[in-house]
Amino acid sequence: MRLLILSRNATLYSTSRLVLAARSRGHEVTVADPLDFHIVISRGRPSMFLGDRPVPHADIVLPRIGASITNYGLAVVRQFDMMGVPVLNTAVAIARSRDKLRAMQLLTKKDIDVPKTVCARTPDSIDLALSFVGGCPAIVKLQQGTQGIGTMIAETPQAVSSLLETLWAMGQDIILQEYISESKGRDYRAIVVGGRVIAAMRRQAKAGEFRSNLHRGGLGVRVNMDKRYTQIAVAAAKVMGLEVAGVDMLEGKDGPKILEINSSPGLEGIERTSGVDVAGAIVAHAERYLARRRKRRKRRDLVIDDERRTRRLKEEEVETTQPRKRTAVRGG
Repeated sequence: MRLLILSRNATLYSTSRLVLAARSRGHEVTVADPLDFHIVISRGRPSMFLGDRPVPHADIVLPRIGASITNYGLAVVRQFDMMGVPVLNTAVAIARSRDKLRAMQLLTKKDIDVPKTVCARTPDSIDLALSFVGGCPAIVKLQQGTQGIGTMIAETPQAVSSLLETLWAMGQDIILQEYISESKGRDYRAIVVGGRVIAAMRRQAKAGEFRSNLHRGGLGVRVNMDKRYTQIAVAAAKVMGLEVAGVDMLEGKDGPKILEINSSPGLEGIERTSGVDVAGAIVAHAERYLARRRKRRKRRDLVIDDERRTRRLKEEEVETTQPRKRTAVRGG
C-alpha cells in the first residue's frame, strides 16, 4: 500500500507515529504539505502537482488538516477524491466537524445530546441568548478552533457582552454554550477508528483552568468508558461521516454530552495515557478501507461487464432472428 499523509510538519508526533506504523507494516509512505500542492482544474481531468512535478501515486490519502489551513486543505482533499483516490476522512466530513455550529445541528438532528448552544449576531440578542443557555457562567466559542483555542468562559453578563462585541468586531462567528458545572473541568476523549472506540482517556483541567485539553496543561488518565459514552462517541463520528475521529464528551447529569469532534486528533496524549497503538490501528483501518474499496470497484466492473455481455448477446440474437430482406430479380 502506498500511503500519502497530508501534514504540514513531518516531525510532529502524530505524523511521525503514523509513518512508523505504516512502514512497520511494509507500506510505502510519503508525507506532503497540503500547501505545496497545485490544484489543476480542467474539464473531465482533475489533477494536481506537488511543487513542479505530478502528484506521486498514492493508493490512499490520510489527511491531517490543521485549522489554520482548513479551506485550502479541504480543496486538496476534494481534488484527491475527484481523482478517484480513496481518502480516509473526506472533505465534507472534515468540514462538518470543523464547523462547531453545523456539527451541533447535525448531532441534535440524530437525537445526540450536546450542551445547550445558541448562535447570536447582535448586541441586543445577548440577554435572550444567555437565558437560553441557563445564564452565567457561560462558554463563548469561535465556530472554528481546536485544542481549546478560541474557547472562553464568561462569569457575568457584562463579560459575555464584552467578549461577543469584541469578537464580532473582528469578524468572528461566535456561539454561546451552556456551562456544564457538574463536569468540574473533566471530560472524556475517545478515539474512534472505523466505527469503533479503540482508545479513551479522562482529561482533568489544571487548577484555575476550565479547559481540559492536554495542550492547556490538562491531565490525562486511562479509563474504561461506560457503554453509553462508547456508543455516543461512535454515533457522533458516524453522523460527521468520519472514519477517524477524536470525540470529546462532557459528563452531564443526564449522561454524556458531545462537546467537540476532531477530524485530526492528536495521538501523543492518547497513546501515552492509554498505552494503545492508535497509529497502528489507523493504518490497519486504512488497509481494510482500501481493500473494501477495491472489492467494490471489482464487483462494479464485473456487473458492468455482465451488462455489456448481455446487451451484446441480445443484439446478436436479434440480428440472427430477423428475416432477411429478399431482393427481387427482374428478368430481361
